[in-house]
This record gives sequence, C-alpha cells and structure tokens, in this order.
Amino acid sequence: MFCLKTMDWQEDTRKKFNLMISRIPVFHRRITEGAVTKVAEEEARKRGAKEVEEVDVISAFFSGVPSPFYSMMVRLLEQTGFDYRKCGFPRENNK
Repeated sequence: MFCLKTMDWQEDTRKKFNLMISRIPVFHRRITEGAVTKVAEEEARKRGAKEVEEVDVISAFFSGVPSPFYSMMVRLLEQTGFDYRKCGFPRENNK
C-alpha cells in the first residue's frame, strides 16, 4: 500500500488505517490516504506525541471528510475497529 508517513505510528493504528483505506472507493483512496496521514501526524505533533495514535487518525477523518461522505466514513470507522466515540467524536463542530 502507498505510504506517506513521516513519523512513527502505533502498529494497531497503522493496521486499522490501512484496512480502512483499502475499503475506500478506489478513486478517492490515494487522496484520502495522503490527506488523513498528513492531518493525523499534525495532530500527533500537537499533542507532543512520538507516534500517531488512534485518536489522531479519528480526528483527521472527522476534521476533513466532506459532508457527502460522512456516513460512509463513520461506517468504515466502525467496520475497521476505530472507536471514535471513545475519542469524543462526533463533536458538535463536526456534525
């Protein structure tokens, strides 16, 4: 799978992310992977973390997904094991 990572990721988070990316329609896959990777790594840096964690990936998805794809994103998060509710999502400004 194509990878843009510039910082370390927790192994479980990376596996779930790769699985989720593989389930995104092919025409959106590469764009989504690049955008979410960038934002997730920025989120991890803001937290002062040394690696990307589940909360960073979830935050990246919720912050950047266009509204027409919101329900598909939530369904894919659930199917791939991302516990977005545990991380406090959806937040009011993400609805």
